[in-house]
Amino acid sequence: MPNRTMLRRASAALAGAAALLAPLAVAPATAAEPEATILGAAAPNAIAGSYIVVLKDPTVSTAGVKSTAAGLAAKFGGDVAQTWSAGVKGFEVELSAGQAKKLAADPAVAYVEQNATVSIAATQAPTPSWGLDRIDQRALPLNSSYTYPNTGSGVTAYIVDTGILTTHTDFGGRAVSGYDFVDNDSNATDCNGHGTHVAGTVGGSSYGVAKGVSLVGVRVLDCAGSGTWAGVVAGINWVASDHAAGEAAVANMSLGGGTSAAVNDAVAAAIADGVTFAVAAGNDNRDACRFSPASTPTAITVGATTSTDARASYSNFGTCVDIFAPGSSITSAWYTSTTATNTISGTSMATPHVAGAAALVLAAHPGYTPAQVRDTLVSTATAGVVTNPGRNSPNVLLYVGAL
Repeated sequence: MPNRTMLRRASAALAGAAALLAPLAVAPATAAEPEATILGAAAPNAIAGSYIVVLKDPTVSTAGVKSTAAGLAAKFGGDVAQTWSAGVKGFEVELSAGQAKKLAADPAVAYVEQNATVSIAATQAPTPSWGLDRIDQRALPLNSSYTYPNTGSGVTAYIVDTGILTTHTDFGGRAVSGYDFVDNDSNATDCNGHGTHVAGTVGGSSYGVAKGVSLVGVRVLDCAGSGTWAGVVAGINWVASDHAAGEAAVANMSLGGGTSAAVNDAVAAAIADGVTFAVAAGNDNRDACRFSPASTPTAITVGATTSTDARASYSNFGTCVDIFAPGSSITSAWYTSTTATNTISGTSMATPHVAGAAALVLAAHPGYTPAQVRDTLVSTATAGVVTNPGRNSPNVLLYVGAL
């Protein structure tokens, strides 16, 4: 029979073994934090450490967006650069790639996209403008005149670009600054020229399609014609916020880059708010569906033609293109003086012809939805005249004579 000393030793040994085993029994395995894919992370124009976060709840309030952004930034160790509560609900944040992947997996987040640079379409200089002359007649040759159904009076045209020289004489006091998302102030003046040229084609008294439209400059690109996707999203959301319910409005976006889900979603949200968007197909001689905002399904995506009705050699093409318009050698207002002009080319120049035509449609039919405006422009366009429109492109050229 074991004595008391032996029992104590055995008891102590068992207790020691239990003490060693106990932590193994109660300590949980450490689970890796969930991660999700970052959209556009491999883009060649990606901005390291900068991300666009789109929230899952489309009904979240302005205060809710701000508090959610602050909470997520604190949780994952980032700094909020800006928040958006009109159009796309979300924010721009600066944090590491690893943190961004964890943030993307949060249940409050729809997706996270790598911020990237964006720019105006490349331009080239050459001969006098002919675009207005072409869009009021079905066939060549040109007749040296432009006849229009109305002036677009009562319609607001937002120019999301490099800003506008609002004092240019061609605008006749109808151009104002909306907001400058480059310098973050209300002075959206132009130090590049691209935005002023585009605005002139949309609504200049001499060079414009819709000669009585009200022009609003929304500056998202700098003096070199460059910007970021986050800045573009902010500009689009500002348009949606500034646009009054039921107001007849169009927006022109003669810019682009690779694909951006956030930009496409922002454009789609602004269109759902009632603003008709004309967007450039791009100048890469490639499928427009590979680019934003050209790939936005509900926008009017515009390809460019030459004065002989050929698709311009640079113009993108494909199923995402809705319509073609004059884009090569277009003369319009310029930023270097209040009377300056310049002649440049690109889908950037084709797009404002369509934005101006959309304003003409809305002036005649103020209650039209963006879809009705697009359908009107496409259905009344001249069919079958564009040579080499590109694979899967619609062969239709803008025509305002039937509006």
